[in-house]
Amino acid sequence: MKKIWVLIFCLNFVFVLGQKQATHLVQKGETLYAIAKKYQITPEEIIKNNPDAVNGIKENQTLLIPTKNGFPTVITTANDTTYVVQKGETLYAISKKFGITVEAILSKNPLVKDTLSEGIQLVLPTKKNVMPSIDSNKENVNLISTVSKSKTRNLVLFLPFNISKIENDSLKTRTEHLKTNKFLNLTLDYYAGALMAIDSAKALGIPVNVKIYDVESSKYTSNVASIIAKNDFSKVDVVMGPFQNSFVETTAQLLSKYNIPVISPLSKERGMSLPNLYYAIPSEEQLKAKLFQHFKAKNGNVVAIISSKKTASKEFLSANYPWVKLAAFTDKGALDVAQFKSLLVKGKVNFVMLEIEKVSTILSVTNLLKGLQKEYHIQLAVNEVYDAFNFEEIPIHNLTALKMLYPTTSKMMNTPEEFLFAAAFKKINNVAPNSVAIKGFDCTFDTILRMCQENGFADSVSKYKTAYVENSFDYSNENGANNNRGCYLLYYDSDLTIKQVQ
Repeated sequence: MKKIWVLIFCLNFVFVLGQKQATHLVQKGETLYAIAKKYQITPEEIIKNNPDAVNGIKENQTLLIPTKNGFPTVITTANDTTYVVQKGETLYAISKKFGITVEAILSKNPLVKDTLSEGIQLVLPTKKNVMPSIDSNKENVNLISTVSKSKTRNLVLFLPFNISKIENDSLKTRTEHLKTNKFLNLTLDYYAGALMAIDSAKALGIPVNVKIYDVESSKYTSNVASIIAKNDFSKVDVVMGPFQNSFVETTAQLLSKYNIPVISPLSKERGMSLPNLYYAIPSEEQLKAKLFQHFKAKNGNVVAIISSKKTASKEFLSANYPWVKLAAFTDKGALDVAQFKSLLVKGKVNFVMLEIEKVSTILSVTNLLKGLQKEYHIQLAVNEVYDAFNFEEIPIHNLTALKMLYPTTSKMMNTPEEFLFAAAFKKINNVAPNSVAIKGFDCTFDTILRMCQENGFADSVSKYKTAYVENSFDYSNENGANNNRGCYLLYYDSDLTIKQVQ
């Protein structure tokens, strides 16, 4: 396959006074679609004014932007607000503070670069603070029995093997790449699961053709635009991949003219809200919503112990869950135990949310909570099981005694069919499937079954939710984005196992 570099840049608008043209300096950070969307034009219009762009765009290259009356069009609304940048703030921190994307900030502030200066004023789009919905009235179904075999469907997988880069690397053998290249191993794990899904579909007699393209990608470049330009996608039913969010956005935008659903299989990031883009991994907001839904269902008293450095987390709670109580710290940085105890309630489940980075603090807090269990019903809760919890200094018995609760995108295998899958995978691949391989199977099998329904993929996601080995799929349109809200709550049990909350 021939190569072409996808356009990745950060907006840096330059207008030359007296000339009826606008120029755009290509930098890192944004896709071609983001540039086109900002100026309310199409990628084709940019390429028309910059013929060399058809073969890719390089950093620091200047593009001519089509204008109206000499000025590019920038979207503005009456709902915009202003914000003065504080010392040390980044675009990412501001985006989290206001619940908007970095792209949305850049779209309103074309002169802004990645590094912000204290005191500059930004224009921010107002966003309605709508938390994701977790409750679903969709029926949980097995789609195998309703597959339509009246015609053959076409699935395309964009997988980042980067084969040509490996072959051209004279310093490393293929074996060395397999030992050291984590991204390649992730791709191969996903591919192994996807192959099992494809083979399973064929064994069931499901009429689907699958074509796999090697997406040659690095952090900032990819050949997806070249693949799409050089091949006929008009009869493709669904595209899965690539893995990186910016490249899957580019894919969805370029295939929007065919209205082809594009599945983002592994990225947790959220960027553009495109009608044909589907995020298979639940977002961080979805996971948090699942956790807080449980708190409310149990009529729990929720107390958060959050590091003083994590101001964004505190602001998130204040904006979305103002009923959560915040524990205080002393001047020396230790938990104010007296103040914390005053927040606990007898006769209720006290869910204590912990977001601390220091292992020593986690140890002291969990020891304290264990001691308080004699007086209060306490359950520890975290947004994710991050690395600090895996240190040997924190006894597993602390976490099991507190039945540490956390949201996750995947459940534990517990049915005979799920263990049979694991056994079959190991027989084929000589290794047990990891979470990425299982995602490869679940996501690919779900996609094949949905696209082979009578009315296709989009109709199926609007009606049904599904569940497979570890992952469930319950797509919902949230704030314009098609997000999977299929997630689970797990907890550490006293018998040293991890169980699913029923």
